Amino acid sequence: MARTHSGKGTIVRMWRWRSNPLRRHSDVIEAWIVLVTSTLAVVFGGLAGLMAAQAVDTGLSAQAARAHAVPAVLTVDAPSSPAAIGGSGGERVSAAVRWTTADGTVHTGRAKVLPGAPAGTRVSVWTDRTDHVVSAPVTGTEATLEAALAGALVAPSVGVAVWAAGRVARTRLDRRRMADWDAEWQQVGPQWGNLSGGRG
Repeated sequence: MARTHSGKGTIVRMWRWRSNPLRRHSDVIEAWIVLVTSTLAVVFGGLAGLMAAQAVDTGLSAQAARAHAVPAVLTVDAPSSPAAIGGSGGERVSAAVRWTTADGTVHTGRAKVLPGAPAGTRVSVWTDRTDHVVSAPVTGTEATLEAALAGALVAPSVGVAVWAAGRVARTRLDRRRMADWDAEWQQVGPQWGNLSGGRG
């Protein structure tokens, strides 16, 4: 806790940082644990979030750089009912397509197209450097949102992990403090009982 009550009923803030007869060495250690843990949770959480966002953005940029759109045609009629859900393009179905590269080589593959499109329909498909059909790359606002979402998810996760580590340290410190109190009471308790008995 960062504050406690004095004998007059007022709140004493930051009491672990102030010299007083009731403050133990373990209280000072706990104060440092809280301070360091809080600072590291914010710093590491923020850095991890930025790194995650940058990694996702870099990955999406690399994916976009490897893919390019090519004109193709449907070789068969596309199914009339959606078999899968596409990205921003809405409902799409998988159908066979054919395209020709700049060197005149004919390639075939399957791509997501609008349901019910007849054979011969011209479509645009995305291919990689090996002329295999790939998903359309994520670019622009959608890429920025994905990177931001990754950072927003990672940052608090790392912060919580750091905080949990500090909590474990404080729990161990509490156990040690209780053991010390018990050992001290074993020494003082009998004397206290003798004093009380003598007064009686």
